[in-house]
Amino acid sequence: MKTADIRSTFLEFFRSKDHTIVPSSSLVPASDPTLLFTNSGMVQFKNVFLGSEKLPYARAADVQRCLRAGGKHNDLDSVGYTARHHTFFEMLGNWSFGDYFKRDAIRYAWELLTGVFKLPAEKLWVTVYHTDDEAFDIWHKEMGVPAERIVRIGDNKGAPFASDNFWQMADTGPCGPCTEIFYDHGAEIAGGPPGSPDEDGDRYIEIWNLVFMQFDRAPDGTLSPLPAPCVDTGMGLERLAAVLQHVHSNYEIDLFEHLIKVAAQLTATPDMGNKSLRVIADHIRACSFLIVDGVLPSNEGRGYVLRRIIRRALRHGWMLGVRGDFFWKMVQPLVEEMGAAYPELAAKQAFVEEALRTEEQRFGETLEHGMRLFDEVAGKSGDTIPGADAFRLYDTYGFPVDLTADIARERGLSVDMEGFDRAMEEQKERGRKGGSFKAKGNMPAELASQLKPTDFLGYDAISAQGSQVVGIVRDGIQLQQLAQGEEALVILDRTPFYAESGGQVGDTGSLANSAGRFDVADTLKMGGVFFGHAGQWQGAQPLRVGDAVDALVDGARRQAIVLNHSATHLLHAALRKVLGEHVMQKGSLVAPERLRFDFAHFKPVSADELARIEDLVNAEVRRNAQAEVHQMGYNQAIEFGAMALFGEKYGDEVRVLRMGEFSTELCGGTHVGRTGDIGLFKIVSEAGVASGVRRIEAVTGAGALAYVTGEERRLGELSQLLSTSGDEVVDKLRQLLDKQKKLERELESLRAKAAGSATADLAASAQDVGGIKVVAARLEGLDAKALRDGIDQLKQQLADCVVLLAGAADGRVSLVAGVHGKALGRVKAGDVVAHVASQIDGKGGGRPDMAQGGGSDTAALPGLLAALPAWIGERLAG
Repeated sequence: MKTADIRSTFLEFFRSKDHTIVPSSSLVPASDPTLLFTNSGMVQFKNVFLGSEKLPYARAADVQRCLRAGGKHNDLDSVGYTARHHTFFEMLGNWSFGDYFKRDAIRYAWELLTGVFKLPAEKLWVTVYHTDDEAFDIWHKEMGVPAERIVRIGDNKGAPFASDNFWQMADTGPCGPCTEIFYDHGAEIAGGPPGSPDEDGDRYIEIWNLVFMQFDRAPDGTLSPLPAPCVDTGMGLERLAAVLQHVHSNYEIDLFEHLIKVAAQLTATPDMGNKSLRVIADHIRACSFLIVDGVLPSNEGRGYVLRRIIRRALRHGWMLGVRGDFFWKMVQPLVEEMGAAYPELAAKQAFVEEALRTEEQRFGETLEHGMRLFDEVAGKSGDTIPGADAFRLYDTYGFPVDLTADIARERGLSVDMEGFDRAMEEQKERGRKGGSFKAKGNMPAELASQLKPTDFLGYDAISAQGSQVVGIVRDGIQLQQLAQGEEALVILDRTPFYAESGGQVGDTGSLANSAGRFDVADTLKMGGVFFGHAGQWQGAQPLRVGDAVDALVDGARRQAIVLNHSATHLLHAALRKVLGEHVMQKGSLVAPERLRFDFAHFKPVSADELARIEDLVNAEVRRNAQAEVHQMGYNQAIEFGAMALFGEKYGDEVRVLRMGEFSTELCGGTHVGRTGDIGLFKIVSEAGVASGVRRIEAVTGAGALAYVTGEERRLGELSQLLSTSGDEVVDKLRQLLDKQKKLERELESLRAKAAGSATADLAASAQDVGGIKVVAARLEGLDAKALRDGIDQLKQQLADCVVLLAGAADGRVSLVAGVHGKALGRVKAGDVVAHVASQIDGKGGGRPDMAQGGGSDTAALPGLLAALPAWIGERLAG
């Protein structure tokens, strides 16, 4: 059975069991700052398990794209060396949110594997958590699995509930016992059943994990029952395909067979079993889907992980003899294999290719030099590559340390990681460690289970009377009241305050009653559906859970935010019209003072393009089209022409903002009634912020008018300074700059003549020290460049010489030294400069034949210059 058929068969089976088919979510987890990447199928349902998010269905099935190449879950180092490890993989999953539990989950799994996919029952083994008698009995008594093929697995990882059969996504969050299904590949393959001493062999391979979500693990390790028991299953598509296609390695399935064949053609590699081909075939999937989901190569966070994967693939291409571009050409065959299942991949093919080609060209220029350096280091390092050398490979040639370790391992070497970490002490911690992703505004699970989602009133109003305080939270702990001066997050049953989301900052304002006032400094989402008002209570009496308050948003601030947010949508549409459909939003900030919009584009936006973009937006503002808001299903919205924004998580019911025929996007933010409300749109800056990512900042409304007024004022001041009208400022300034350049050239010429004249005199007065001509002199009015020119002239005139020239300006001394001819190897120019500079509160250095430095213009300088021939004589004699 083909991989594509396995996908569709799985989904159709669970559709027949009344499951809603859910599309794969992004590899970048939406609204979950605790994860670097989506590493399992349950990520998009995390808040559902915690009880803080409600779905319109209780059963679901999906094929989720996953990545394990950064953070806690990282398989990158194993890819290419094993039969089943991948960076990117697809997880088949079925879900029950408080509906069916263990019995039906096990029954569905057994029916699909043995009845639909026709796997021999005698080939299947199962494991259960050692105390889960219920799961054991279902497998044995109802499914008919012999007891000897059901293995109880205890706490085998050194702590309570730390077991292969007790599943958790992270150190905290949803967890519970699980039962795993294994396939026996046969006695001809080494390895024992799960739980046995030789279980790590390849004979028994896990293909499906059925997790019974029962608990929420707190940071202190305690387990609290979830509001309703849930089922979370995961079956690796690649592993299942290997079983159904009667091959042992995942890399032998049809999907990889095609990718490896193309990789072999691009690298001219006849050996189809070469592990480098497997690495390339695996990595093109991870890289392509990361780029599709908005990640681009960079030096931090998710972009750094992507860069590591790309460079690992390129290095394996280099090992196969490739010295030019090749990796980006793998995108087309990947689209052929997976484009039907993931239309977004096919739609963004050109952009993915360009992103990979750009990174490939950048790294390709240094790869060969870096490999030469590695060979030099390896040749003199014994069994261990020094940490300092590993850091030099990273810092100079962009070799991530795990790439260096990968190369070292292939040669039987190790890397001094402690030494590397010491060398990296002042560097930012890289994205391979997901610890910098911190949650803000944690919602206690117990409170979430008791509350209904916050009713947001802010689309139609900025105030609400009689809202009820339903929760008070500080540092993830539920409180019952707030005293004078205390800070916390206050949750209301209904609120007009917009919570920070989609780039739009949270509202500020106040919550007041007869007892006092809660000053709201920010509003943020908690658990996805609750609005937390962050601030401080000011009142003689405490604010208590159950109290009623009048909520009032800062209206002027909200209005300024609204103008900037709507303008962001118009800007996005204008960028795509002017620059091309490849433009994707990479992030945004919508604040009252300005808007910031980051987008994917591989070169600076020209002044002409910026003008066209600005004109398009302002034309839409003048058109004064109505900003229509529609509520509809997600799929219907996409058919309606809406564009989803990067980093946002959308439910089945979505909010569509349409402004005329110009812009239609999914957005939950607050917006203008008509585009004319924006008043004026003005771009204030455009710059690059990362590889392939540009940033535009702009202002609207009163902010735009203030910016234009400021520009006019500055133009007026410039006109006065230049004694000309505003229309002629540019021409007048250009004339002055041309005149300045001419004068600078003349001054340079005069300095060169002065240096030439001075050096002629200095050459005649050079002292002979042991057969070496020595010159040490101060030349007035010459800068460092003129001094260097003088050094070059004296070298030509004196042949074997040591020369030190000093020039002074503004209380500082410039020093330039040169060594030539027979003096080389006996005296170093850097030592000469350092000797003098260290005695005038300065420093310097450089090459053996030329160095420069500086210091203070002190009374000691003449004596130091006069004594230099004797000091050089001592050096020559030594």
